[in-house]
Amino acid sequence: MIQYQIAVVVGSLRQDSLNRKLAIALVKLAPSEFSFNQIQIGDLPLYNQDDDTYPAETVKRFKAEILAADGVLFVTPEYNRSISGVLKNALDHGSRPYGQSVWAGKPAGVLGVSSGAIGTAMAQQHLRNIISYLDMPTLTQPEAYVQAREGLFDEAGNIGEGSKKLLQNWMDHYVAWVQKHAV
Repeated sequence: MIQYQIAVVVGSLRQDSLNRKLAIALVKLAPSEFSFNQIQIGDLPLYNQDDDTYPAETVKRFKAEILAADGVLFVTPEYNRSISGVLKNALDHGSRPYGQSVWAGKPAGVLGVSSGAIGTAMAQQHLRNIISYLDMPTLTQPEAYVQAREGLFDEAGNIGEGSKKLLQNWMDHYVAWVQKHAV
């Protein structure tokens, strides 16, 4: 049986982040041949092209973790109708220097959760625009714009019954997407 390694990139640094909680709960819906590694992005310096020749150790670690993955799962908050600065910084580090992107060809899934009625719809769209340019085949359907409401998570931190069907369907499609596109 093939094992798939998935890099999980959460675009929020907050310890009690709803998106971090969603990422942790969501991976429990995947089959056993999928392993998930949450990638740290908060320790990356601000991207500066002057550092491309001698990147920081944290940048080297980050890029190696993405390169080792068969796919990427992005779980993004929405900040001012877009993605967070820390997520954009990570995307920039992974794409540089020009011609040496660690993102190219990695099948991607995008979702997120917020307290707003439209979830993270705008942030997800902005992220899809960016990762499309980075040559990542991206699952477009089904979409999952999750609103954080009572019952989203159960007391154990799992996906609650009211959202389980939607998110299991999303995960099933993501798994099939990775299996189809993983190199």
